[in-house]
Amino acid sequence: MEFLAPLAVLLVVAKTLEWLFEKFDVHPIIAHVLTGILLGPFVLGLVKPGTEIGVLAQFGLIMMMLYMGLTSNFSAIAQNTKKATLVAVLGVGVSFILGFLTVYIFGKGLLAAIFVGITLGNTAIEVTSGVLVKERVSRKVSAILMGAAFADDILAVYLIGIITGMASGSFNVVSFAVLTIKIFAFIAVILVASEFVFKRARWFYTIVRNLNVFFTFTLILTFTLAIMAKWTGLNQIIGAYLAGLTISRLRERKDPLVVTRIKLNELIEDLQVVLTEFFMPLFFIYVGLMFNPPAGDLDPIMILSLYAAAVLGKLLGCGLGARLVGLPWGDSIAVGIGMGGRGSLEMAILTFGLNTGLIDQVIFASVIVVSMLTALTTPVFFKTYLRRQRLKGQKG
Repeated sequence: MEFLAPLAVLLVVAKTLEWLFEKFDVHPIIAHVLTGILLGPFVLGLVKPGTEIGVLAQFGLIMMMLYMGLTSNFSAIAQNTKKATLVAVLGVGVSFILGFLTVYIFGKGLLAAIFVGITLGNTAIEVTSGVLVKERVSRKVSAILMGAAFADDILAVYLIGIITGMASGSFNVVSFAVLTIKIFAFIAVILVASEFVFKRARWFYTIVRNLNVFFTFTLILTFTLAIMAKWTGLNQIIGAYLAGLTISRLRERKDPLVVTRIKLNELIEDLQVVLTEFFMPLFFIYVGLMFNPPAGDLDPIMILSLYAAAVLGKLLGCGLGARLVGLPWGDSIAVGIGMGGRGSLEMAILTFGLNTGLIDQVIFASVIVVSMLTALTTPVFFKTYLRRQRLKGQKG
């Protein structure tokens, strides 16, 4: 039980920094990671990333992926499938190319370059949604942003599977094809099953009505799918995300009394308290504790180059995608800026990469800094751009 005192200190410092940063509209993730960096081996050395905290952090990651799935709106992308998918794919593709080239040019090796390219491809949906909540955005831009961010998450689930395959050490064209089939087959089976169980099966209605039973069922489903994903050779967080995604499809259920939606919202609210106050901060604190590159090995030029690759990758890729689906250039640029944030999923991928030896501490720390910078600057860029667009509209 020796880890309880350090755990309490970490959480108190993290929540205090979060409260202070909140006044300046700084994303909580930054406060949590900074807590781990400051109190961990890299700065003060007061707390080490021990086994107990690591286990709690991994559990927090599973719960975070469940929550991300629960708060995803499957029907949103279903209504804008082609548009959102094109924007997401181009954003991921351009980000991958720029991230890959940056790391490779700096001589960090082919495997590390591929890993970083994959990591930078994802958009943090929590950053994107936070930007939309605080800014008045047209319905078209909002729909494309959220649809593309969701499609981005699905692509990230696929890419996490690819990274898991890379970690096995035996990764070639045949294994890549087999893994791709397994990933999409697993996702397809789960979504088809959810179509029947959560939208049509009447017996499930009795589970939803009792919130305690519904909560227990959600946890059982989460760990069951996580174990199934692991057995299939995929990453367990894929199963956790799909568990949340399938349950979120209750929003599509035809219910005259709206009971299912009410219970789903209650479930999300109850989970949110536990997650935002304990499990999610703990995971990001653990990421900060693992931040420990050798002194003097961090290259500011490489970090700035990776940051430029991350921002430009989404700006060019998603912006071009939005333009191709019919949005005017002004709105297309807004989409490209809004998709620029990185956050929770990137850090989960980075932690996995470090633990499996796919990347070293220097790459890990560099991309952590880049993720924090994008989470910090994306809302500022987005807000500034929208204000300029409004001023132009008023003058015109």
